[in-house]
Amino acid sequence: MTFSFDALRRWPDIEGPDQLAVDAADRLILDESAAARADLPRTDIAVIGDGYGAMALGAADAGTDGVVRVHQDSLLGERALAANAERTGLTDAVASVPLSPELLRGARVVLLRLPKSLDELRDIAGAIAAHAAPDVVVFAGGRLKHMSVGMNAVLGENFSRLDITHARQKSRVLIAQGPRNGRDPEPRRATHDGLVVCGFGGVFAGTSIDIGTRFLLEHLPETIPAEGRVVDLACGSGVVAAWLARRHPELSVYASDPSAVAVASARATAAANEAGDRITVVRDDALSALPDSSASFIALNPPFHSGTAIDTRLAAHLFADAARALRPGRELWTVWNSALRYRGELERIVGPTRQIARNGKFTVTASVAR
Repeated sequence: MTFSFDALRRWPDIEGPDQLAVDAADRLILDESAAARADLPRTDIAVIGDGYGAMALGAADAGTDGVVRVHQDSLLGERALAANAERTGLTDAVASVPLSPELLRGARVVLLRLPKSLDELRDIAGAIAAHAAPDVVVFAGGRLKHMSVGMNAVLGENFSRLDITHARQKSRVLIAQGPRNGRDPEPRRATHDGLVVCGFGGVFAGTSIDIGTRFLLEHLPETIPAEGRVVDLACGSGVVAAWLARRHPELSVYASDPSAVAVASARATAAANEAGDRITVVRDDALSALPDSSASFIALNPPFHSGTAIDTRLAAHLFADAARALRPGRELWTVWNSALRYRGELERIVGPTRQIARNGKFTVTASVAR
């Protein structure tokens, strides 16, 4: 019996009529890998980059014995997988695992949703080649509009054979075999005005400081209250956290991001700036691990893409949790693309908001928590 995807949802991630938990690329990866998986136990299958669990659950439903190991960068994707597994009766057939030797050890089939970043693909391919079984077959697929010939070259660095399937429903699968030159991911490094930025493949802005964050750093206040948590919310590679820790050596900084690669990058950035003992980095949905009224200052450069679509609900969710976590009278400093016009939402969700700075593209505001 064919696995039904009808019950799958994106929740707790953002949902909408055009935001689905499964797409044609997920289905094609499962179809192209079906013969290779036919006689394998679940323990021989690893899944990487599964949006909301469609590939992992489809493979788990067809398999027997043990669990399918799954790595998803997004914490919300991981939680959606857990919810979808419960909904489909497959909770005991899948297990979420970090990108690590444990994820890949002995895997004979790897289902991979191709990432947009070639550096992220390079990190993943190197890890597969280092730790999967010698006869591993990798089924790496995506939507044609997000694929490039550069992906073929990257996979060619770590596999001796690469086959390309026919396209179907604007999707395609690359099939890689013959692992070689395996290696564990290492963060890349760059120095900007004395600040070291570290980034694993796929982290936002890599080892650069994006122009929005740079504009925010130029205008952060000289004095930061230290009687509560000082927070870098949606921290990415940890640039703001490291900058705060270097500029204010008396402070301890709390940094949060739902992305596993962001958390790993931010920890590396903290260590590279000799601030690892004063920066705590957590993988979390906004600030759910912090108590109410526990933060004395929050800095935020909010994301505004859900997949490839602009969705301001991401920022509103972060504003709301910042408002909850801030002590009354303390401030959220936000940088945002001026075209998104967030000031009204900040006023409504957090509290009185004033403009600190504005240039041709970005606005920095400070919002006082009620």
